Amino acid sequence: MRARYPDIEAAIERAGARIGYEIYENEGRPTVLLMPTWTIIHSRFWKMQVPYLARHYRVITFDGPGNGRSDRVTDPNRYSADEYAADAIEVLDATGARSAVVVGLSLGAAYSVRLARRAPERVDGIVMIGPSIPLTPPAPEREAIFQTFEEPYPDDVSGWGKYNLAYWQDHYADFCDFFFDQCLPEPHSTKPHQDTCAWAAETSGAILAAESAAPEPDEDWREAVAAVGCPVLVIHGTRDAISPHARGVEAARLSSGSLLTMVGSGHLPQTRDPVRVNLAIREFVDEVAA
Repeated sequence: MRARYPDIEAAIERAGARIGYEIYENEGRPTVLLMPTWTIIHSRFWKMQVPYLARHYRVITFDGPGNGRSDRVTDPNRYSADEYAADAIEVLDATGARSAVVVGLSLGAAYSVRLARRAPERVDGIVMIGPSIPLTPPAPEREAIFQTFEEPYPDDVSGWGKYNLAYWQDHYADFCDFFFDQCLPEPHSTKPHQDTCAWAAETSGAILAAESAAPEPDEDWREAVAAVGCPVLVIHGTRDAISPHARGVEAARLSSGSLLTMVGSGHLPQTRDPVRVNLAIREFVDEVAA
């Protein structure tokens, strides 16, 4: 059971994929577009935001390709940040939204930046939560995984060694269990851990493998973030083991945005501290989309 059900459920067809979206209507109010993130979870990760934000705004969510109500696509090109931005533009068109305040978690922050670069007139402002944009080096414990990602994993693999292409194919559920443990370091995170693992079970290691081969944008990420012309709010936890807090600091600096540091929060503060995140989003939307 949901706290708030969508008023409209529909889909677009773009670039060979069906992309499902939901609209929570609030006539005459600004539009908030909640972006997808890494395909390992779908748009239900916004479940603590939608009921609150929909009281005050028109809210739109959509699933990227590979999970949720969208097609399971194995073409790596379909998972580029520019493709996500193009999906977002098509969803805005389909829902009659002239523009929106765009909110992105983790990789969704990168997709939001690409959207603002491609169609600045459609973006009133961006909220980046734990942005996974390579503006600073990865956390030390994660640095080695990029060197061994495509190599065979050892029999005694542990920790971030599970972030491995072959391991995803052979032990996908175990990887998800490990990964969401890292996302949720806060005490009493059993329910969000169960939720995220359940959403992850709706896709597969093969889909994540395809997404991992997606091409990078032609534009340097630092230049892209610095060139965003709209207001920006960055929300980042100090215990984020996926994307270091320093990245949020740098994203705010480059974009001349504001930074809300969530002391003690991990990678999913919208789940573990939803009241604070929701109030910060509302204050931001009221400032930039009045």
